[in-house]
Amino acid sequence: MTEIVKIVKVGGTAVPMRGNDIDTDRIIPARYLKEVTFARMGDYPFFDERFDASGKKKDHPFNDPEYQGASVLFVNKNFGCGSSREHAPQALYRFGIKAIVGESFAAIFAGNCTMMGLPTVTATHDEVALMMKTVEENPKTKFTVDIETKTICFDDKRIAIDLPETYRSALTSGCWDSTALLRANLDQVKKTAAKLPYIGGFAN
Repeated sequence: MTEIVKIVKVGGTAVPMRGNDIDTDRIIPARYLKEVTFARMGDYPFFDERFDASGKKKDHPFNDPEYQGASVLFVNKNFGCGSSREHAPQALYRFGIKAIVGESFAAIFAGNCTMMGLPTVTATHDEVALMMKTVEENPKTKFTVDIETKTICFDDKRIAIDLPETYRSALTSGCWDSTALLRANLDQVKKTAAKLPYIGGFAN
């Protein structure tokens, strides 16, 4: 039986990405949308900002050794704007990002993230600035993003975060993964499908 994964807490170190209106074309350049699967998407986030034409690394937070292995991404306003490409959250997730904390997100981007189990939560401008400053001064700082209680904790601080209740409920109950839900209830799915006149032979 397929396991239903409930996402309640995400913990780890963080990487700051400063700047407003960072769009999906910057997150994942359009030429990588032709990939047949998402398997290699983790190689491509911010590719054109991380490497020059010869493939040499440029100065970028995702290249900084101090932030390697980070699971939390801090961003500013309107992150993920632009096109609705699912490849953007896939690239970030497969790079290792398991939660994104920002001032605001483009609605479609946040929805795509939630559907793949990548929480996008918001905090105030000042609170995001504080967390970015904290991780820049000490990249080893551990953060715990608690989806259930809507808080983020680090050092001796506890900051309130927010996300739509539909997203919070889906993540903490495991309902974000529709494929896993269908597989976990396969007998019921087959019985329902067998009653539908336009799906023949499914139950067999």
